[in-house]
Amino acid sequence: MLQTILLVVMILIGLALTGVVLLQRSEGGALGMGGGGNSFMTARGAGNLLTTLTWWLGAAFGVCAISLTIVGNMERGASSVLDAETVGSIDLDATTTSPAEQQPAAPAAPTGPSLDDLEASLPAAPAAQPAGDEPAQ
Repeated sequence: MLQTILLVVMILIGLALTGVVLLQRSEGGALGMGGGGNSFMTARGAGNLLTTLTWWLGAAFGVCAISLTIVGNMERGASSVLDAETVGSIDLDATTTSPAEQQPAAPAAPTGPSLDDLEASLPAAPAAQPAGDEPAQ
């Protein structure tokens, strides 16, 4: 339950963080767009507010991620695949026949053409002649 709540909060923080970052004024001009003169706040006030809000949302996202990791590890428990109780409870009588009594599996059928098929489809090549001999006429 707590893990689900933390996951939803993390998604909401991520969406808010994305929106705040997209609202900020472009400083580098990477897209050729800058902040316009008709903004709802002054450039300095908007920069300080959005920068502060970005830092707070980023910190909240980090804390939420760490909390989600801790809660996920607590719910998983400290069990291992190689615990003595688990290994002892494996049912060894599941196979009633011994390996000697089992029939060997048939080889799998080829799924595509083989090298033999390719060689059979090629025209027969003439026999190679020695370099010094010329064909008789």
